Amino acid sequence: MAEASTALRSTFSKQLLFFLLVLILFCDACKKISLRVPSDLKAETLVGKVNLEECLKSTSHIKSSDPDFRILEDGSIYTKQDLTLSSKRKKFFIFLSDSQRQEQIEIELVPEARVNKIHKRRNIKDTSLTRSKRRWAPIPCSLMENSLGPFPQHIQQIQSDSAQNYTIFYSISGPGVDKEPFNLFYIDRDTGDMYCTRSIDREEYQQFALYGYATTAEGYATENILPILVVIEDDNDNAPYFETKLTTFSVPENCRAGTSVGQVTAIDDDEPGTLHTRLRYKILQQIPEHPRHFSIHPDTGVITALTSLLDREVCDTYKIIMEVRDMGGQPFGLFNTGTITISLLDENDNSPVFTETSYYAEVEENRIDVEILRMSVRDNDLPNTPHSKAVYMIIQGNENGNFKISTDPNTNEAVLCVVKPLNYEHSRQVTLQIGVLNEAQFSKASNSQAPTMCTTTVTVKIKDSDEGPECQPPVKVIQSKDNLAAGTELFGYKAVDPDTRSSEGLRYTKVGDEDNWFEINELTGDLKTLKVLDRESKFVKNDQYNISVIARDASGRSCTGTLVVLLEDENDHPPEIKKELTICRHDKEFAVLEPVDLDGPDNGAPFQFTLDNSASRLWTIEAKDGKTAILRERTPLDYNYYSVPIQIKDRHGLAAKQVLSVRVCDCTTPSDCRMNVIDVRDAEMSNVILGKWAILAMVLGSALLLCILFTCFCVTTAKKTVKKCFPEDVAQQNLIVSNTEGPGEEVMEANIRLPTQTSNICNTSLSGQGIKTQQSFEMVKGGYTLESNKGGGHQTLESNKGAGQGVTDTGRYAYSDWHSFTQPRLGEESIRGHTLGKN
Repeated sequence: MAEASTALRSTFSKQLLFFLLVLILFCDACKKISLRVPSDLKAETLVGKVNLEECLKSTSHIKSSDPDFRILEDGSIYTKQDLTLSSKRKKFFIFLSDSQRQEQIEIELVPEARVNKIHKRRNIKDTSLTRSKRRWAPIPCSLMENSLGPFPQHIQQIQSDSAQNYTIFYSISGPGVDKEPFNLFYIDRDTGDMYCTRSIDREEYQQFALYGYATTAEGYATENILPILVVIEDDNDNAPYFETKLTTFSVPENCRAGTSVGQVTAIDDDEPGTLHTRLRYKILQQIPEHPRHFSIHPDTGVITALTSLLDREVCDTYKIIMEVRDMGGQPFGLFNTGTITISLLDENDNSPVFTETSYYAEVEENRIDVEILRMSVRDNDLPNTPHSKAVYMIIQGNENGNFKISTDPNTNEAVLCVVKPLNYEHSRQVTLQIGVLNEAQFSKASNSQAPTMCTTTVTVKIKDSDEGPECQPPVKVIQSKDNLAAGTELFGYKAVDPDTRSSEGLRYTKVGDEDNWFEINELTGDLKTLKVLDRESKFVKNDQYNISVIARDASGRSCTGTLVVLLEDENDHPPEIKKELTICRHDKEFAVLEPVDLDGPDNGAPFQFTLDNSASRLWTIEAKDGKTAILRERTPLDYNYYSVPIQIKDRHGLAAKQVLSVRVCDCTTPSDCRMNVIDVRDAEMSNVILGKWAILAMVLGSALLLCILFTCFCVTTAKKTVKKCFPEDVAQQNLIVSNTEGPGEEVMEANIRLPTQTSNICNTSLSGQGIKTQQSFEMVKGGYTLESNKGGGHQTLESNKGAGQGVTDTGRYAYSDWHSFTQPRLGEESIRGHTLGKN
């Protein structure tokens, strides 16, 4: 009785609790909704669904207060990014608005760990509860593709344990419901039964990931979101097919048995790994049918050669009709066919063969670069390939190189040509043996015979013709000594007439002689030197000087030969050296002497170096390897130019004295040396050495100057019986008229006297011309008379030998008088010229 009372009280408590909960949910349905969610939420995860119509019938704007969530028009709540919820509850609001009013719904997310704790705390005293299997769990389900119905076709039922206590409504979402393809699935909201509305093609949709929801009438989610996976089972509704309808393979001819030709591949769109896609291959037909050359592996589709008798020359292409069938090749399996083309690649398994066993040709003697014969071959290999292109060769009979054979690339024929003149007098007929092969190496297939070369014989008849002279040998060498004198005769070039085997009647002409060293005897071809032969000439190469000679017969036919004059070296050039050297103190304190001897090696190094006695006081020289020497300062010298006389001998003692200009400089490289200009000028002046011609010029100049002075002295010492006077015009041609007087002594009144009648003899002709401005006076100072006319002064020398002597007492002028007369006037002329230059 007590147990019944206890059970009755428990039932009443549950009903009361359920009534209060429904009342609370009904009052707060549009105010607050709690959703149980996992602690970790991925992006684009459905959190729950809210019935928005119960809060606001026509909603025009929906917005979430939390940027991590987005709300759809049907009330579905999705995450925007990956979220991890803590043990605390997460709250946010959904704002709804239309044209008249605005509502908000508080959403509370409760992590699963938190819910378990609440449930544990609520049920801690309920010891009568027993563990039972939950019905709200993922249930695998499947549908056969291409199902015939009837539709709607039941899939499965989902149920929530909370339906025992609440009125639960079921809903689903996902592809096939509210996403493409739409309206493929639906659920009965009251019972949780799921249905499919039409047939499905597995090749288009392999599965559908749906989500199930269980909510109360007020929109409260009593369960977590239930993932529902609907798998579409495969039906063998697709026949296999080849990737390409026409496939082409190639294989070499004469290949070994078992050689892989290629692999065919077929595709089946049914579910992989099932009997529906287990394919089998087979050959239905080979064209041509016999003999059978190919087989195929039924599982892999690899085609192989059955025999080694594939011959391209017999059949170059085979067609294979293939079949591919699924269901492991069972008769009820679906199948398809395709065509395979197999082409045989050519191998060089056929040797070329001449179409004739022998050939005949004719050619005139002395003809060159002329085609005399063409020969053809037959080859069964693929044309215009290395397997059929012929390579011809002369095996025998062309020891002198008179013939050349080649292949015409257009016709594959052999072209026989004469490239070197044939001589009828030496041979009237030539027999050649010609062979032929292919460009490609002969194939070594097992069924091919050993390669053989096909040969043929060509007989060439030589016709006689009237020939011109022969220049044999083409190049003739004669020896001559160096420095051979002009006018010396040398043996020249001899040509012969091939018919008479003599040189009579031939005429020789020189056509090549760069420096015109020789003249040639027209009748004999001998040479005569026109110049001294010099081995060191720029026209001599490797001790050789070349002359080209043409020999002509009476009919004008000719030949050309070359005469090489080989010059024997003579020791006629002393060693030479660079005259200017620089010693840079910051680089190395010595200079390297590198002499050059134009003679040959036998007349060159080793050299001997010797300093002059005057240079050995400042310099030392040290020979190195016989070809160079080191010049050093004996003691450090000033930065300047120095002349260093030196003598260099070759191995036979031929020497020449040379003077080196050595520059000692404060530099690192010679190009950096910048010596003072004054120092350089002083150094150049100190290094000047007068030659014999300079000394002779100085002596002759001094003698000429003495003669002029002596002549002037003789003239001035002559008796003054006739007074020298100079016409004014003559004076004006030699002196520059200037009104500017040069500096001189002060003119005193005592030194001025009136002119006399006899003192103006040179101007009597001018006074008769009526020049009124003429003035004449004498200024006597120191025994000299100055006559001035027209403002210009013409001066004469009159010596007063004593203070009391007059002008007429003049016999001879002393040297001191002449000197005193000329020096002031030269100074005056210089001043006048300077004044005119300024003006």
